Amino acid sequence: MSENTGTVHDDGTVVLNARPKATEVETHGIDTIPPADRTSTWVDLLRIQFGGANTFATVLLGTFPIVLGLSFWQAVLATVTGVLVGTVFLMPMGLFGPKTGTNNAVSSGAFFGVRGRVVGSFLSLLTAIAFYSISVWVSGDALVGGLNRLAGISDSIGLRTLVYGVIGVIVIVVVVYGFQFMLLVNKTAVIANTALILLAVVAFSGTFDAGYNPGPDALALGGFWPTFVAAALIVMSNPISFGAFLGDWSRYIPKSTPPRKLLLATFLGQILTLVPFLFGVATATLVAGQADYVFALIQASPIWYAVLLMLVAFIGGLSTGTTSLYGTGLDFSSVFPTFSRVQATIGIGVVAFLFILTGRLFFDLLGAVNAFVGAIIVTTTPWMVIMAIGYVVRRGHFDARNLQVFNKGEIGGIYWFNSGVNWRGMVAWIAAAVIGLLFANYPPIIVGPFIGIGGGMDLSLVTAVVAGAVLYLGALWIFPEPRYVFGASGPRLVRATDGAAQEVVTDHGSTAARAAVRRAR
Repeated sequence: MSENTGTVHDDGTVVLNARPKATEVETHGIDTIPPADRTSTWVDLLRIQFGGANTFATVLLGTFPIVLGLSFWQAVLATVTGVLVGTVFLMPMGLFGPKTGTNNAVSSGAFFGVRGRVVGSFLSLLTAIAFYSISVWVSGDALVGGLNRLAGISDSIGLRTLVYGVIGVIVIVVVVYGFQFMLLVNKTAVIANTALILLAVVAFSGTFDAGYNPGPDALALGGFWPTFVAAALIVMSNPISFGAFLGDWSRYIPKSTPPRKLLLATFLGQILTLVPFLFGVATATLVAGQADYVFALIQASPIWYAVLLMLVAFIGGLSTGTTSLYGTGLDFSSVFPTFSRVQATIGIGVVAFLFILTGRLFFDLLGAVNAFVGAIIVTTTPWMVIMAIGYVVRRGHFDARNLQVFNKGEIGGIYWFNSGVNWRGMVAWIAAAVIGLLFANYPPIIVGPFIGIGGGMDLSLVTAVVAGAVLYLGALWIFPEPRYVFGASGPRLVRATDGAAQEVVTDHGSTAARAAVRRAR
């Protein structure tokens, strides 16, 4: 990143620095992005969401409604429902970055406390492992299937381990370079995958049957509605998975950008993901019953299309893998201040890769994905709801400097609350997540004791969202927050109490403070 901080005129306008080259290693961590370095637009936010999801990882999620036993048209309806509902929850999450200049986990310190914001770090880690793993799995399986089809190379654990390793390392390298390189990879993925999906019309025109229906006996959960809801929730996990990460990218957008453009960017970016989702639904009907979707699809494709599948699956794996891993490495460089963004990224990448090997080679893929999907929905959705409610009652007011207290090895400030934790948001989130898990039905790993109340239908989303909203709003009313967190305009819809914020001072015993001293030297 350029060392130039830009020029600020007397009227407050900022002359932006030149946009960095894709091959420059990004130097910003979760510190506040200076106005002169905010060179992205709302279109970039749209593009990186679509690029990050317009891949075979999303295609794989799109196959689950068919795998669970729905007919083609039932699967289409479940997919559209999952994308729309997930997008509604996701849209507000793009608003924080431009206002705070940092990622959503750090921004959440306004509602959870500057220490309590590690909840967001945990959620980003959970999501990163899940989607980084899926992207490498799918890309690796595509390459293995292609090598088997084109060169007659036998499938084996050794071959898959090698291929997974190559893709995993390349993803880490892209993420180390940072945001601009990610934009380049995403742009390539958008074009390549869209072209591939359009060509599918030609490749499978003689074999695809929109009347595909395996019958009621094929429904995985025994009935239509439990199976339909399970399928929609799996699809919904894709937009929900972006919740912890939108701030990673929107923080490079100028603060003056109208909120409606940010909301529109997320809405359009997620609606466009119906392209890969519906590709997954349609092609899953062609290889229904096969244990390995990508491998089987390559075997069933015309030879020219099999070659394209290999290439695009590889590019798409890089796209999804980088968008997942980037935010987690970024955030954990602040949770563990002794590590830089690059060091944290490499560390998280290695851990995620070990998970890939054990999960893909020794466990059931369907069960593993289902469990992570359930955990993401039940834990991330109420966190997003609390963030959105907090944004509304605070009128979008944030103090960027005070959000960085924990990261700088300091204590105090307007978001310190009780020893760095705002128990109003924390208790509401914990309770909502626990209640959601009690009603969750993500077999075989996550099966809540109360699933019978819905007749086998998963009620985790509804219960988690309602509990989170009610408990958080209730806490704000019964135990009002101090007036200084709301800014000059005061609170909206809730009460406030008078008081003075604790002075910001250096915590000399903190790891972050010691790291800052070492960097200064």
